[in-house]
Amino acid sequence: MARSPCDLRILLVAAAAAFIYIQVRLFSTQSHYADRLAQAEKSENQCTSQLRSLIDQVSSQQEKIVALEEMKIRQDEERVHLKILIQDLEKRSVQTLVNNNVAPVAAVVVMACNRPDYLQRTVESILKYQTSVASKFPLFISQDGINGEVKKKALSYNEITYMQHLDLEPVRTERPGELIAYYKIAKHYKWALDELFIKHNFARVIILEDDMEIAPDFFDYFEAAAKLLDNDKTIMAVSSWNDNGQKQFVYDPKALYRSDFFPGLGWMLTKPTWIELSPKWPKAYWDDWVRLKEVHRDRQFIRPEVCRTYNFGEHGSSMGQFFRQYLEPIKLNDAHIKWNSEDLSYLKEDKFLIQFGKDVASATPLHGSDAALKAHNMDADVRIQYNDQEDFERIARQFGIFEEWKDGIPRTAYKGVVVFRYKSSRRRIYLVGPDSLSQLRV
Repeated sequence: MARSPCDLRILLVAAAAAFIYIQVRLFSTQSHYADRLAQAEKSENQCTSQLRSLIDQVSSQQEKIVALEEMKIRQDEERVHLKILIQDLEKRSVQTLVNNNVAPVAAVVVMACNRPDYLQRTVESILKYQTSVASKFPLFISQDGINGEVKKKALSYNEITYMQHLDLEPVRTERPGELIAYYKIAKHYKWALDELFIKHNFARVIILEDDMEIAPDFFDYFEAAAKLLDNDKTIMAVSSWNDNGQKQFVYDPKALYRSDFFPGLGWMLTKPTWIELSPKWPKAYWDDWVRLKEVHRDRQFIRPEVCRTYNFGEHGSSMGQFFRQYLEPIKLNDAHIKWNSEDLSYLKEDKFLIQFGKDVASATPLHGSDAALKAHNMDADVRIQYNDQEDFERIARQFGIFEEWKDGIPRTAYKGVVVFRYKSSRRRIYLVGPDSLSQLRV
């Protein structure tokens, strides 16, 4: 059956409409995917740009790392070279000192860290009296750390051998809140004394700090005391310091005493004593450690009545503790005593015990809570007994002397007896422990 022309036209129109619809949809789809493709391409370009930037940053950091590694290698090489140079200088300097055919009495080391102005004042005081006895007392400066001004100042003295303690390891304190300075100081002391006693083989060493001035007879005093130290094994060290050496409590520049309390602040010890102490040296608070009975083991220390060192260090690791009350008023001896002409045999343990006991026994005993007041009205040596540490501190405050104890021993005490002069006079005040007289065999 034949279709009419009208039907054919309708079919053609429908087909054309379908074709157009399909083309429109196809164009729309192509446009959509073209937009997405453009966005993807844009994102890819951004990622590529960011990746390139990141690669550039990584490359730059790698270059910096390489540069730092090269710098570290150079610094390590310079450090090794510097260490070798310092060791060579030390060796030549010490060899020069020893080759003078004079056996040194003791090496003298100034312990320094970061105070160039203090160091200069100390060294100038030492050189004033050391130059004439340089062969007997070779001088060293031991610096802890890398302070440039201290190192420059130390190296400016041709007559002094420079040592440097470099320890870059972090300090770990044993208790929270502790100052790391006390740990660094203890480590520095051990290193320096090992260097002088073990490496350089000195028989004795005198230790000073970078905030001290010395008396005119400082070296004569230690030369005479060295013989006593060598011959009497009941003496652990000789000190130039008296904790109660303030002007009002001293009188006789020749008077020396034995003490159960380690004074420090300018002191001399022997190599055998250091060989004993070095392996068990503490991590911190080395001076209080030496004051422990288990460390000094019934040995005593020689101290003067009038100090041979003066500590001017108001600013330091102890934060100027007690400076104005106890250190600033210290009298530095100004009389030049010819110590080599003095007979020091009275300081041997048996002789000193007997004579000191007689002196204490002959002093007028005072009793009661007003004993200190009574002492002011006496014109003779007096002794006042204390019952315990609290009682001692009460009496000490009345006179103005040091109240502190360490491990059951008052500062400066011998057999529990603390002696000092009354108002710069000949008169002695003896503060006597509850069992002191029996210890003195009185």
